[in-house]
Amino acid sequence: MAAIVAILPLIGVAAAALTGETATIPAGDIARYALTSAALASLVAVSTGLVGTLAAWLVVMHRFPGRDFFSWALALPLAAPAFAVAYAYADLFDVAGDLRIWMRAVLGFDLPFEMRTLPGAAFVLTCAFYPYVYLAMRAAFVNQSAQALEAARALGCTSRQAFLRVALPMARPALAAGVALAVMETLADFGAVQFLSVQTLTTGVVRAWFVFGSLTSAAQFALPLLGAAALLLWIERWGRGGRGYESANARWRPLTVAGLTGARAALASLFCLGLIAFGLLVPVGWLAIAFLDVTPDWPRLLQAGANSLTLALLGAGVTVILAGALALGSACTPGLARLASLGYATPGAVMAIGLLVPAALVWRLAPGAAQGFGAGLIMLVYAYAARLMAAALEPIDAGLSRVGPSMVQAARSLGRSPAGAAWSVQLPIARGALLTAGLVVFIDILKELPATLILRPFNFDTLAVIADNYARDERLANAGWPALLIVLIALPAVVWLTRKIAASRPGDPT
Repeated sequence: MAAIVAILPLIGVAAAALTGETATIPAGDIARYALTSAALASLVAVSTGLVGTLAAWLVVMHRFPGRDFFSWALALPLAAPAFAVAYAYADLFDVAGDLRIWMRAVLGFDLPFEMRTLPGAAFVLTCAFYPYVYLAMRAAFVNQSAQALEAARALGCTSRQAFLRVALPMARPALAAGVALAVMETLADFGAVQFLSVQTLTTGVVRAWFVFGSLTSAAQFALPLLGAAALLLWIERWGRGGRGYESANARWRPLTVAGLTGARAALASLFCLGLIAFGLLVPVGWLAIAFLDVTPDWPRLLQAGANSLTLALLGAGVTVILAGALALGSACTPGLARLASLGYATPGAVMAIGLLVPAALVWRLAPGAAQGFGAGLIMLVYAYAARLMAAALEPIDAGLSRVGPSMVQAARSLGRSPAGAAWSVQLPIARGALLTAGLVVFIDILKELPATLILRPFNFDTLAVIADNYARDERLANAGWPALLIVLIALPAVVWLTRKIAASRPGDPT
């Protein structure tokens, strides 16, 4: 059942693209948007891979001022939505950079507008999404064999050579998984790229629906995203399944940590601090300064905040219940889990378009049944659950792995039904994992924009929607208030999660 929840919107996208009315957008535009998406994803993949890997290597293998703080604080930019980072840097300076003078002097011609704005968008998304690579690589480096690194040093390798020849190849699956997650988020982003005038497939999906009112065109924009989602999901799963290059006997030996002194220690601290500053402190600080002279519309902000919290809590609860059922159910096979995971790689805009197809069918069969405030909320929560179920499934699976078969068998021998055994034994033991899964989904829903824009009931605004509306009107100071409120609501959950992750890695040298 849970897998069907995740896959139904994707079937709707394919049905709308292949069986709908004639598209109103030329195929050339779809190809151009796809090329822009590919270029942006490539830039973000390279940049997040570089900075995330270097930060993880410094924190795991070296001792320098602030290392214990940076080990968990480097993931804090996850609390800031990418669109908030884009608003701040766009107001602070032109992140896209006007390259016309340079191009005319050196190249003799101008690049298309999207190519001029790509560097700024890649910078913004790198600041927002590098923590995915950092967390994956930190876990990989912490769990590597100490003996392999010691053997490399004994054979004459320097620290840099040991990193390039031994540590990095062993962590390659984790690097692929982390970069795949960052690229998934890049392809799913709407608020930042739309504000920076980068025409990606996700902006095409939203534009086709809102401007042209064409479900078929929106679905045709979504089809390449589905293909990219399937590829990225395969890469991410391959990464998760291939982290076992270490020796089992030496896996948990504490790693030898090299102390940095002088200029090297200062550079390491500045590098880590710079990542946190560019990803969180500078954009949030600038937004805070920018809106000081603006009187907020408090009734509207408070109502939007209440709507955001309601959706986040409701969506997190439904998603955790479905993910828990998928993890506990006897019919849960690896194939079904992978099927449900496809939703996590699929942008929210695609999920929303996919849900409009069955909603339209219901409306034809029972006019008015798929409309109204309640129907809009149901579809919104459905879209959140379908997209984020895999994000909740990972920690729940890890928590349930602590429950041995003998525990369940003991409960069954005492007369408990399968559901009773799950309620009284498995779920209490996995309580921490359930909380972790709920917080992960809660944070993602707070920042979700395209699915909310498409499916929300009339006159139902969230903080992300209000920020986007202000930004479209070029009222960035006003957009700072809802964007900062999202950060303030999400930050405590992110701090708790990152500190728990930093303290729970077996073999951590700290």
